[in-house]
Amino acid sequence: MRKKVIIGGMLAATVLTSAVLGGCSQVSTNQTADMNQVIAEINVSNAKALEDDLKYFADALGTTEVIKRELVTYFINVGSTYMNNYGYDHEKTFNLLMDNIVDNAVLVQYATLYLLQDKAEKSSKETVLAEYNAKTTLAAKYEYLLDKEDINLAEYSLRYSINSAIDSYEQKILKPDNSSAGTEMRTTPGGVDTQKEDYYPKDEQGNLNYNIYTGYEGYLIGQSGAYQDDKLEGTSRTTRIQAYNEFLGSLKSINYNLVDKKTENLRDARNLTYIQDEYASQLENRILNKYYDMFEDEQEEKLVSMGQSRYSIIQSVYDDLYDAQSDSYATESGLSSALSGLSDSQFILYAPDTAEEGTYGYVYNILLPFSASQSARLTELQSKYKDDKLDGGYKPEYYIQRNKLLSEIYTTDQRAAWFNGSTDYAYKTEEGAFSKDGKGWLFFENNNKYTDRYEPISKYFGKYAYKGTVVENKDDYVLIPDRLNIDDMIAEFKSYVNFASGATVSGNAETDYGNALLRDTENLYKDDGSKKIDYENFIYASGKVDLAKFGDEQYNRSNLLYSKSENYKALSAVNELQYAYTTDTGVLSQFVGYSVEAGDTSYIKEFEYAAHKAINQGAGSWVVCAGDYGWHLIYVTYTVSNTGHTQYAPNWAENVEKEGTFENLFYEMVKTKNISNISTTRRTQIITSIKSDDTVSKMQDRYQDLLDMDKE
Repeated sequence: MRKKVIIGGMLAATVLTSAVLGGCSQVSTNQTADMNQVIAEINVSNAKALEDDLKYFADALGTTEVIKRELVTYFINVGSTYMNNYGYDHEKTFNLLMDNIVDNAVLVQYATLYLLQDKAEKSSKETVLAEYNAKTTLAAKYEYLLDKEDINLAEYSLRYSINSAIDSYEQKILKPDNSSAGTEMRTTPGGVDTQKEDYYPKDEQGNLNYNIYTGYEGYLIGQSGAYQDDKLEGTSRTTRIQAYNEFLGSLKSINYNLVDKKTENLRDARNLTYIQDEYASQLENRILNKYYDMFEDEQEEKLVSMGQSRYSIIQSVYDDLYDAQSDSYATESGLSSALSGLSDSQFILYAPDTAEEGTYGYVYNILLPFSASQSARLTELQSKYKDDKLDGGYKPEYYIQRNKLLSEIYTTDQRAAWFNGSTDYAYKTEEGAFSKDGKGWLFFENNNKYTDRYEPISKYFGKYAYKGTVVENKDDYVLIPDRLNIDDMIAEFKSYVNFASGATVSGNAETDYGNALLRDTENLYKDDGSKKIDYENFIYASGKVDLAKFGDEQYNRSNLLYSKSENYKALSAVNELQYAYTTDTGVLSQFVGYSVEAGDTSYIKEFEYAAHKAINQGAGSWVVCAGDYGWHLIYVTYTVSNTGHTQYAPNWAENVEKEGTFENLFYEMVKTKNISNISTTRRTQIITSIKSDDTVSKMQDRYQDLLDMDKE
């Protein structure tokens, strides 16, 4: 069953506007008339700087009017950001927002002319102008300039927003006493339920297969197309009609003539004047998008058409960045401060030599913690054996006693909130899951199964079934999780990484904690007489994912996010195990785990030593160590060499088209930054050259009361 995704759209924003303004004061007929005043007019056909090839179509544009209500709505949606974050007063905020509205209108009109001219290249200017002028509504004119895909996307976006707004009201009707439900929390991966930008449901002929569901005739659930997959559980005509009426009530509540029951059939949602205006706004957005897409495609084609010579441009950018980093990261402290910035668009190309023990790298951390009672006992031991004069801060007996507690740690699957939290992400599968019989409860069905609609979740393999027994009731789930000790966890880790990547995971764990860890106080310190703790004593197990090319660090660095590589699959499997088991939730928000620098770190010494040991053995290495928080299963995702300086030897020709490789990501960064700069420059050029007193008229006296709000 697909899970319902409720998002706010333009309609939801309008509802918010109604609620906020309606709560401030009573709105009279005069106030309604005030809000419907035209406060600006834009017509770029009057621009002296308009290009000659566009002037032919200029008279077809007409004048865009900005209504005062638009400015107020815009303020309620974003104005607080400027006032709270940047200290703007009302006057400065409203002037800024007014400029944004006017600039957008200028850009839309210019884009319209550009698309008319582009269309004329495939026909004739006379034909295009005549056909455009024959359209009787603004929406029809916009549709003329767009292709079927753009029109369907605009219509889908509108209908989706309406359904989402009605859903929010119906949800309250269906579950009015749900205040105490869904209180469990568990971090979810980024990208859950994220729709693809170009998605809309289609029928066999490629037409939009999605409609508004209000419960009234013409808008019944059976007529809603693909919305039926998203409908709220328990919905009925009665609850839907009630929710739709409440939605309409919010639009009418402040008497801004958004809907008019005297002149409109309120049951016919799609033909309401306000909804038609919203549709025109959606088309307007598509007009702008199409213009920028065309402009950026032209820029990209110029780069791609250069063939292999484009690689010299990329290499030049690489060389410049490398030179800059060789200065910035010349010292270990310089690199250390940059480690946390690693991402799929920010790269570490250079690293200095270091004489420190360990090198630089990134690790995942699956923490199996002490229970509450064990933690209380540990606190007692820390108090009993505290000795600041000794390395580590405790007497040797403390570590022996801690080992006994470690042997009693059991962990369970932490994903109960994905069943019974605020959103039910669980679904049952009959095949493909990692379990004894391939069946089980997985999560994020939208991303895993409906890949035509939803984006995949990055660095998340998605096949690890809930570890335990699940009983599905009418309103919730009863979960009986399996209990795993550290040996069980290591076995689970090795088996799942093998399942996901196909690679053998080497390394063994001892089952005798007394033999595997510190046996007596004599073993605590190094045998060099230094009285320094030998943290090797706290390593319980270690090994490596034996992938074919894991011995080649260049390969591993280049293929970190390449979805077809074995090391990416292994990384994704371990990341999923983090979401399933770790109680160290801070690591779940990191790009590829915690960054670990050479030498001293801020981590506890047991973790620091174990992480350095694993990182020194390269990406794919893993180690289990004991610590004051419990067991740490550490997995190395990525390393930064501390010799040789250069982190990559790019092979642009071979890898630049392989999505997720270093070469591909670097190329996309270069291309995006270059095209973005060009587009930003182009936008500025249009506004600077076209926006003038000849094209824009503002009636400031009609919104002066908004500018003067701080003076009241």
